[in-house]
Amino acid sequence: MITKNPSPFFDELSLVETAETLGKQAVQQGLIPSFVLRYFADSCQFYIPDESQEPLTPERAYMQLKALIEKSSATLQL
Repeated sequence: MITKNPSPFFDELSLVETAETLGKQAVQQGLIPSFVLRYFADSCQFYIPDESQEPLTPERAYMQLKALIEKSSATLQL
C-alpha cells in the first residue's frame, strides 16, 4: 500500500532528528520558549519546554511538537 504522506523518519535516530527539528522550528516561531534533548546510550528524552516538566519519549515529543506547529499554521491561515 502506498501512502500519500510518507513518514519523515525510518528508525529511532531519524525520529529523534525529526522531533529535534520540529522543536527548533517551534522555538523559532515562538510557540515554546525552549526544549531540552538528553541523549543516553540507549534512548533520548525530550523536555518541553524545559527540564521542570516530565520527560517525553521521542514519539511523544514528535506528536506534541507536530500538533503544536500544525495548530499554529492553521491559526495563521485564518
